[in-house]
Amino acid sequence: MTVISEAEFDRAAELTPRHLLRYLRGRGWSAARDYGRGELWVLPAPQDSRRPTYEVLVPLDRRPRDYADRVADLLETLSVAEGRRTADVLREMTLPPADWQFLRLLPPGPSGTAPLVDLVPALTGLKELMTAAAAAALAPQPVQPAQKPQQVKDFVSSVRLDQTRVGSYVIAAHTPIPEPLTDDPAQDELPFDDMHDTSRIGPTEPFERLVSRRLYAGVVCAQKAAMQSVRDDSLVDFAQFAPAGLSANLCEALVRIAGEERRPYELSFDWTADLPMPQETPPIALPSLLLPALEAGAKDLRERLGRRGAVLRGAVVRMRRELGSRWGEVTVQGQVVDEYEPRSRRVRMVLEAHDYDKAAEAHREGHEVVVRGDLAVHGNRTRMESVTTFTVLHVND
Repeated sequence: MTVISEAEFDRAAELTPRHLLRYLRGRGWSAARDYGRGELWVLPAPQDSRRPTYEVLVPLDRRPRDYADRVADLLETLSVAEGRRTADVLREMTLPPADWQFLRLLPPGPSGTAPLVDLVPALTGLKELMTAAAAAALAPQPVQPAQKPQQVKDFVSSVRLDQTRVGSYVIAAHTPIPEPLTDDPAQDELPFDDMHDTSRIGPTEPFERLVSRRLYAGVVCAQKAAMQSVRDDSLVDFAQFAPAGLSANLCEALVRIAGEERRPYELSFDWTADLPMPQETPPIALPSLLLPALEAGAKDLRERLGRRGAVLRGAVVRMRRELGSRWGEVTVQGQVVDEYEPRSRRVRMVLEAHDYDKAAEAHREGHEVVVRGDLAVHGNRTRMESVTTFTVLHVND
């Protein structure tokens, strides 16, 4: 039996009934009986499980002198039911509303440990995954631009990593969700919309929750597309899932999480009880055999649909302009910045006279150039369309 410490007891007395109910709702407990100043909540055992059914009495009135004792009893039961320390349960109860994402790695070695070479790409990939989901929440598209809006950057900065969990090696992240904008419970219960239907998104839904849903739907679609590709032994069109949040960026992030060893892993989600998620969101497994299909799908999206706002850095290797024309064609040999797998390529573009003259200077003086525009692939040729900036990097830059 878990024994709560004196310091934990004092902290337990500061918890409000709202803290207790939010935590229980978010972890599958349900109210079974109302006792006026308290409620009986139950956590049923899963089918075909030897785990017992747990019950707790939730005090709803802080005025009785034994309020802290009742909260302490509840914490001890939760500690046993979850197989975690009371301090960990207590700490999570005090956190603000948040959606949780759990990345369960399956590395070799003792449970609860992970090789550094596996953990570094997993964390990098998780950051890229959050970035892709936030960008999709603003504007779903199969290939996202390299330059992200400030709102996306702010969201990624708000994501917090929590203590690891039991079960191989579990990275726990959570995204704070603003308090509900209304006291009407019916307005707070926003559903997890259909993967292709965004018409039911409520006006009170915060951006952070929209990102969580885009993340879950995008990963589900990526898994589905990859499984279909493996089953049919052909590459399906990943672009059909873009409205739900799938993108080349998201697929590349999923591949990066697996690391160089391409290890399998699993993603699971918990949703804040302040914004209930009525639909089931089971864990998503990404076995190793799906990773090549995800990689191929991302590459196909980039090659067919290009990249908006791409940044190319390289050297001018060819120029051509008709006599008297104010436009000219330039070819730059270089690499696309922020590309998942950087490679040197020749990119053609049409420039106005001002930028063409700058390209001529760079070609003559041997300077590098930086070009921003939309990257598109036509057959074996790559072009930069809708060029927005053309900058010459002088030797002293």
